[in-house]
Amino acid sequence: MNIRELPKDEKPREKLLREGSGSLSTTELLAVLISSGTRTSSALEIAGKLLTMDRRGIRYLAECSPEELERINGMGKARICTILAAVELGKRISAAPAEKRKLIRSSSDIADIFMEKMRYYKKEYFICLLINAKGEIIEETEVSIGDLCSSTTHPREVFVSAVKRSAGSVVFLHNHPSGDPTPSETDIVTTRRLMEAGNILGIPVLDHIIIGDGTYVSMKAERMI
Repeated sequence: MNIRELPKDEKPREKLLREGSGSLSTTELLAVLISSGTRTSSALEIAGKLLTMDRRGIRYLAECSPEELERINGMGKARICTILAAVELGKRISAAPAEKRKLIRSSSDIADIFMEKMRYYKKEYFICLLINAKGEIIEETEVSIGDLCSSTTHPREVFVSAVKRSAGSVVFLHNHPSGDPTPSETDIVTTRRLMEAGNILGIPVLDHIIIGDGTYVSMKAERMI
């Protein structure tokens, strides 16, 4: 079937953007790379021919030469280069060493990581650390710069990355340029409001740590939250 004849929701590119690349079949992924068909074959049909070149299917492409791909009608030099480049990228991603994530066991672990970076900031930075089920930091998100208040720390902005990354929990972190890490009333009220939002979303707030000049305060340890 010609891709143009497919319902809009079933076209590979539209489907990828709507549902993510994982929703596409191998044939559809190849069709996206091929981009367009010829007078006699659609991109999906050309992709199907690539997958049936050998009984090993997609694995065969990992060791294909340009000459072998050229045997398929519709596979010109540009498409061959695209397919082989995609295969090579897949190999390199697979071979790349996994990023070593920072394991968090206590508030002091977080303070040790961020103290030297944040103690000299001239402005107040509010950061949300996304934590997975193993207690590892999977992402560091800068939420706002400036005084911590409800207008700059709306739950929508604070938790958007946590929802996207399926974080198991979060830790808040911000600095006091004055060097004194003592939480203000605004710090406490804002944190409690965000904790309520986190509970609704099923993403608990484990702690809120305030960095000063060489010292820090854990709101959880001080039982402020």
